[in-house]
Amino acid sequence: MRRLWLIDASYIFATSQQLYGRGNYVDYLLLRKLVEERFGALWRGYYLNGVNAGGNEGRDRFHNWLQTARPGGPQLIVKLYGLKSEAVTAAYCVECETKVAVSCPHGSHHQLHNQRQKGVDVGLATTALLHKERFDALVLTSGDGDLAEVVEHLSEQGKRIELAVFSQGVSSDLQARADDFLWIDHHEEAVHYGAVGA
Repeated sequence: MRRLWLIDASYIFATSQQLYGRGNYVDYLLLRKLVEERFGALWRGYYLNGVNAGGNEGRDRFHNWLQTARPGGPQLIVKLYGLKSEAVTAAYCVECETKVAVSCPHGSHHQLHNQRQKGVDVGLATTALLHKERFDALVLTSGDGDLAEVVEHLSEQGKRIELAVFSQGVSSDLQARADDFLWIDHHEEAVHYGAVGA
């Protein structure tokens, strides 16, 4: 069985930071090993992420390592997308059920911005559809319910859907359409580093 693995890197980063705290990171080489032990050999893997424009030596080294062939690296194809910066003046308060003003505690003249990835969801869907004749099973590492329609389409085409995700932060729409699961956080000793530099 040929398996295509698609990774939403911001999902992995945000959820692992939430679960394990700042300074802890997922080891993609160990994660690939865990995915292959659970589901079987991977035909190809893609790492998709949103990044700031401009060079970053550490980030570039990491992305190069992701592409390194095994056993030295996880051998993933890296696809990078830009980030969209939006000015922030208000946020929604769940308890008050209203928008409230947001300001920097260091000065009212400071501008606040929120950065969101743009294009990663479309990239995940496009990559899956582009290769749909070349794989039998899609291993998806994303919690985004926006992918439910492409997942459903692939499932209806006879593709097996396998989720390698954290048990929290994953859409129930994706869970309902999956054939099998790997709960990453149930194997945390195998997939996260200690604090950087530890």
